[in-house]
Parts: sequence; structure tokens; C-alpha cells
Amino acid sequence: MIIKVLLVDDHKIVRDGLKVLLERENDIRVLAEADNGRMAVQLAKELVPDVVVMDLGMPEMNGFEATRRLSVESPSTRVIALSMHSARRFISEALSAGAMGYLLKDCAAKELVRAIHVVAGGETYLSPAVASVVVKDYVRSSPPSGDSTGKLTAREREVLQLIAEGRNTKEIAFILNLSTKTVEAHRAHIMCKLDLQSIAALTRYAIREGLTPLE
Repeated sequence: MIIKVLLVDDHKIVRDGLKVLLERENDIRVLAEADNGRMAVQLAKELVPDVVVMDLGMPEMNGFEATRRLSVESPSTRVIALSMHSARRFISEALSAGAMGYLLKDCAAKELVRAIHVVAGGETYLSPAVASVVVKDYVRSSPPSGDSTGKLTAREREVLQLIAEGRNTKEIAFILNLSTKTVEAHRAHIMCKLDLQSIAALTRYAIREGLTPLE
């Protein structure tokens, strides 16, 4: 299966570099490029890419707003935020807007490729550097939220933690020695019990609750 990608960044040199890297992959095709969020939303409607690699700081319409628009107007398209900022507020806002992944611009090419594959498969991807920042900040700044995780079984808490760590369904199934269908069922039960509607929301919840380990 070919993963169709839209590149969005207001710097042409960045787009050119990303395009060269991604076109080395046999299963990734760069459909088009955009230099602002408004153009990205329009191109996504026309071309229906699987994944949008989205810069956050752009003129006319920033990446946060473009991501919000895409989550409503092009729900089948998944967004990976690509930013120079590792502060929690940028990461949190991007995920809240609907991004399924967050990478720093100094990440290795192979990490971007992995993130595209993971997000195209319907999973959330946070680079280790980003996940570490978010987890540490949430654990330090968020007060205990009671026994909300008490609604979950021990197995569901295990699944939730692995989701928050960026593991995909197959990886979780392997680690816990379960079938992928069982993992999917656990995930559905977790979402129902916590009244959360997306994998990104599950990830944010797990981080907020301190369910992921500090390095």
C-alpha cells in the first residue's frame, strides 16, 4: 500500500529536504506541498492524502488551526505536527487540535518515516524526546485526579500505558501475548469507560494521569 503524503511548511528548503527523504521510500508518495495552513486544508480536500506532515508556525493560517479544520473537514486524513518547539503547551495544543503525531524538526529521517507509517495505520506517534517532555511536565504540574483509572481493569491499564508510549496494535498484542482483535476490544472498552473518542485523547489522558514511566 502506498501512503500518500502532503507536506506543509512555509520554508521551501524544508519542504524540498523532506520530499527528498520521503521519496526514497518505496511505499510513500508525496502528493503535493503547501506553504500555509489554508492551502493545506484546500489541498487535503482535493487530494485526500493519508498523512499531512504539518509545520505549526505559518502565515495566513497556522498549523494548529489547519489541523483543527482537517480533523473536521477531512477526517480520513491524519496529521503529524512537525515543530521546532518541545514545550508542553505546543504539544498539548497540537494533540488537542487533532494531530496524531508530534515530531521535532531535528528528528532523524528514519523517525519521520516510522511516524508516517504508524500514523497512517491509525495509531498515535510521539517521538521519545517529545513524550519525555510531556510526561515530566504533566506529572509535575497536574494534581492527582482521583480514582478515574479505577474504572479500568489491570489489563486495560496495561493496554492504555502501551498506547500512550506510542505502541501500535500489533506491538501491544505481541508484548501482552494477545490477539490484535483482543487489543482492539480492550481499547474500545477503555474509550467507552473513560468517555474518550480517539487514540490521541487516550494518549493525552494517560500522560495527564502519569501512567507512562519517567526515564
